[in-house]
Amino acid sequence: MLETVLSVSDCIALVNQTLEFAYPAVVVEGEVASFKVSKQKYVFFDLKDQQGVLSCFTMIYQLRQPLEDGMTVRVVAQPRLTAWGKFSLTIRTIQPVGEGSIKRSFELLKAKLTEEGLFDSQRKRPLPVMPSRIGLIASVESAGYSDFLKILGNRWGGVEVVVADVLVQGAEASQQIMHALSHFNEQPVPVEVVVIIRGGGSAEDLAVFNEEPLVRAVAASRIPTLVGVGHEIDTSLCDQAADVRAATPSNAAQLLVPDRQAVLSDVAHKQRYLMERLEQRERTVRTLVDATAVTLLDAMQRALRARQKEVVYAVGILKQLDPKTVLRRGYALVRTRQGTVVNRETPVTAGDQLTVELNHAILEVGVQHVNKK
Repeated sequence: MLETVLSVSDCIALVNQTLEFAYPAVVVEGEVASFKVSKQKYVFFDLKDQQGVLSCFTMIYQLRQPLEDGMTVRVVAQPRLTAWGKFSLTIRTIQPVGEGSIKRSFELLKAKLTEEGLFDSQRKRPLPVMPSRIGLIASVESAGYSDFLKILGNRWGGVEVVVADVLVQGAEASQQIMHALSHFNEQPVPVEVVVIIRGGGSAEDLAVFNEEPLVRAVAASRIPTLVGVGHEIDTSLCDQAADVRAATPSNAAQLLVPDRQAVLSDVAHKQRYLMERLEQRERTVRTLVDATAVTLLDAMQRALRARQKEVVYAVGILKQLDPKTVLRRGYALVRTRQGTVVNRETPVTAGDQLTVELNHAILEVGVQHVNKK
């Protein structure tokens, strides 16, 4: 029986087909060794335990969290035989495992993004006051989602909540959250604020919120962001990249809207304060008006008395100038026949008829002779 003779390339292809059919994906956990990045594009490292070593390969864009030698990771990968005859795992996803490795990855990425200024307070924006329309990114089956909506309704109510239902842990979570965030940012009529929430969990459960692409997406959002992940003691990099961090999903609702009862109480208090101020102002104005009225009345009375004195004086002058008063003193008022009062300018000649008015009689007289003075 003749054996099939394969070329080297065909043999490698046959092995890879067999591996792809038998093991389309494997999940392997181990310690990172010989980690390196080539040409800022390719990532190579070994995954080892006490008995064995596996070579691993991935692209740098698939590296969502920083890695370094000594960290324990769990990878989802496809076994392959390279063209150089070397067995390798082509990584699809990679996740730090264990408190120490997760913490170290967190610290490495935090230091990198801090240096870039991604967490600077100067770039953070305030949340809108009393928003009427919000975008919520959460798992609708989670307790955090229910708590958020319950507290939001109890505190204020009437807020439109546009929900993006996503996974909040696992390999697909980061991509789904970023897609939802992009969706809200691209709407022609955007929401006023985007809220990302997730309840408590282990460090591995919350690790998605420390993945670099998601952290950068939160920081790049055109819409103000509020992130409430885990319990109060949990702090993720998404928290630090957001405009505002909430300690929990419930706290996110508290930060987003005021308490209706507290607002009503505050309004009532301010109303009472304003009424008291208005009443006080009214009393002050009334006192001022009364005092001003008394002052004006006194001034008017003084002015009236002064005018009365002037009138009395003027009346006395007029009485002195009254022709009747003059007549009573023995003087006479002489008029021509036409009724014109005779003065030094009036021509009078002999033969003129004049009327002489005395205090007690009117005389009709004729001029016999005129002597010039």
